[in-house]
Amino acid sequence: AANVIKASGLLKDGFSFQTGAGGATLAAAQFLKEIMLKEGIKGSFGCGGITGYMVDMLNEGCFESLIDVQCFDLKAVESIRTNPKHTEVSAMHYASPDAKSAAVDSLDVVLLGATEIDTDFNVNVHTNSSGKIMGGSGGHSDTAAGAKLAMIIAPLSRARLPIVTDHVFCKSTPGSTIDVLVTQKGVAVNPARPELAQRLRDGGIKVVDIFELKEAAEKLCGMPKPLVKGDRVLADIIYRDGTLLDRIYNVR
Repeated sequence: AANVIKASGLLKDGFSFQTGAGGATLAAAQFLKEIMLKEGIKGSFGCGGITGYMVDMLNEGCFESLIDVQCFDLKAVESIRTNPKHTEVSAMHYASPDAKSAAVDSLDVVLLGATEIDTDFNVNVHTNSSGKIMGGSGGHSDTAAGAKLAMIIAPLSRARLPIVTDHVFCKSTPGSTIDVLVTQKGVAVNPARPELAQRLRDGGIKVVDIFELKEAAEKLCGMPKPLVKGDRVLADIIYRDGTLLDRIYNVR
């Protein structure tokens, strides 16, 4: 994932960045830090729910500041308490489409996770493989819409179930805002971004079709039995502009 960012052309002085709090995205942030330190790249700001990983990047000179809408661990809490370069912002300043200058709209790159992603690049982070609600999506759709490069990092499968599907069980973030899927078997680029795909190829990144990743996952895991939606609406998924994006139904 760090090499994808480098090949994209966005990793340069003034670079702005957010990562999720999952293991894969945090690991990518660690590799990104190594590249930035090695090449002397000074970013402008790190953003989002802040972890100790981002605090380390600030303290080691990778960024000028951190913009923090929530602290994910005690290291981040201590940093925001003592470091004037680590500043708190409201959720509106962070991501509201009604704000005059939302932080997410100035992001170069965001690294995000997924429980499912379909061949149209729609992403599910609300439910697990059995269709049960895990929680809210935080700033997933906000950062994907705002960043110049929105990247999903996920394994091809979890618990013997493919991550790439024909249709996600519910749509948390629309595929039109997702640019790249990074897996251990290759990188898929949204067909709406052909110029990005070419830049990645030129940078030595193995770019594959998302249907190839789906086929590889199914070859490894087999075809799972599809979940059958019931008639009862459990939750509405409201997009950042207030429109109804999708609904979560019970599973029969």
